[in-house]
Amino acid sequence: MIRRRSVLISLLAIALTVSLLSHWLLVSSAQAIDECQLSAAAVKQKTAVLQAALTGDAAAQKTYQAVLAQQGQQLAQCRSQSQFKTEGIWLRLYPCDSQPGVLEAVLDRIVDRGYNQIYVDTFSNGQVLLPSSANPTPWSSVVQAPGYEQTDLLAQVIQKGHDRGLKVYAWMFALNFGYTYAVRPDRQSVLARNGQGDTSLAVGTKVSQDTSVDLTVQDEIFADPYNAQAQTDYLQLLQAVLRRRPDGVLFDYIRYPKGVGGASIVSKVKDLWIYGDASQQALFQRAQNQKGLELMRRYVAQGTVTASDLAAVNKLYPTEKEPLWQGRSPGSATGLTAIQSQLWNLAVAHAMQGPIDFLTTAAAPVQQQDIAVGAAFFPEANQAIGKGFDSRLQAWDRFPTAIEWHPMAYGLCGDTSCINAQVQKVLSQATVGTIVAPVITGQWQQATERPSLEAQMGALRSLSPPIQSISHFSFGWQERQMERDRQFCRL
Repeated sequence: MIRRRSVLISLLAIALTVSLLSHWLLVSSAQAIDECQLSAAAVKQKTAVLQAALTGDAAAQKTYQAVLAQQGQQLAQCRSQSQFKTEGIWLRLYPCDSQPGVLEAVLDRIVDRGYNQIYVDTFSNGQVLLPSSANPTPWSSVVQAPGYEQTDLLAQVIQKGHDRGLKVYAWMFALNFGYTYAVRPDRQSVLARNGQGDTSLAVGTKVSQDTSVDLTVQDEIFADPYNAQAQTDYLQLLQAVLRRRPDGVLFDYIRYPKGVGGASIVSKVKDLWIYGDASQQALFQRAQNQKGLELMRRYVAQGTVTASDLAAVNKLYPTEKEPLWQGRSPGSATGLTAIQSQLWNLAVAHAMQGPIDFLTTAAAPVQQQDIAVGAAFFPEANQAIGKGFDSRLQAWDRFPTAIEWHPMAYGLCGDTSCINAQVQKVLSQATVGTIVAPVITGQWQQATERPSLEAQMGALRSLSPPIQSISHFSFGWQERQMERDRQFCRL
């Protein structure tokens, strides 16, 4: 009886191969939500082949692999004929993705939708997608269940993604090191601090006590980008990721926290996250003479300088004509108002440079291995507001142009105009040859608070220079039931 059932499964799998391949791309343009999606009939049939393969039937497994390879080739051909040569989706993995068939079903669903690239959550919220038995980092592993110490979900998703013709990027938080890192006694000096001596953990804890505010800031704990220990810890993590040979690395959170209410704008030096020891030391090294250094010290400590400070500094260093620091040339205005403005501009520029330097340092070992590098950012996180700046101080226009730029265009205005405006702003700042790959969010075939994904993509097709790469955030928002089942499952 068992052998007869096995034969039937094998015959079914072989018969479905021809049927599956004939259904690829048979959806009419009127029905399609993406020109490279798989038809509903083919999706159903491939799922049946997978279920047969999971029973252990060798013929079904062989058929399934053949289907994956063929669909991967056809997906590549379809995307090559589309304006969007790359269409990616952001994906989080969970411990239960270690169970047989779960990761396969997720990746199959991604291919069914016409995606050819995935950004896999590899480091976020203080957890890393590395096996607990081979995790050299100060962060915990995503999979910690007993008996799963060897489980390497990152290596698995890379291999299984390649089996389906998907390029697999490791999506990694950068300066957001997470709560578990922030409470380590041996890492307190690593955390970014503001002029009140608070870390983002302390600020988040205070704000979270306000029940009227819906926040995730308690999980967003930022490191001082100038801190050598932060850089060492992160590079150690990155090297472990690179040993799995992803197709690319996409860095996120290359910025400072977004404040709440009035704190969303920084307008004075003590608002800046430059009060960690490493950041202050790096700032003072920008002084070019003793007068400049002394004024910088007083400005950072007091939050201002006075006429008395100027007189005192002149008396301390009478042989120096005027204070000098990076960006201040001899002969600049020396009145109190001018000096105040120049010191403020120096402090803001120093704060902005920290994440850029951190990104450049992290990108170097990736580029050395000829692996693609990308940076995700908010277009609106880099702007002057009144007399201050957006608190994130994300100077993306100064990001390296040799890496991919992934602007998260999440504009809310009732139509696609603000989304297009955000992307067009980035295109206008990018140099020729820089890949601009917008990130959009929403739902297929339905408008929610934003237009449908196909409406947003249709609008983006009109921009100049043309967009050829795009991604959607996220798989979990598109496949909510599948996401919940995976997220709350227990090994």
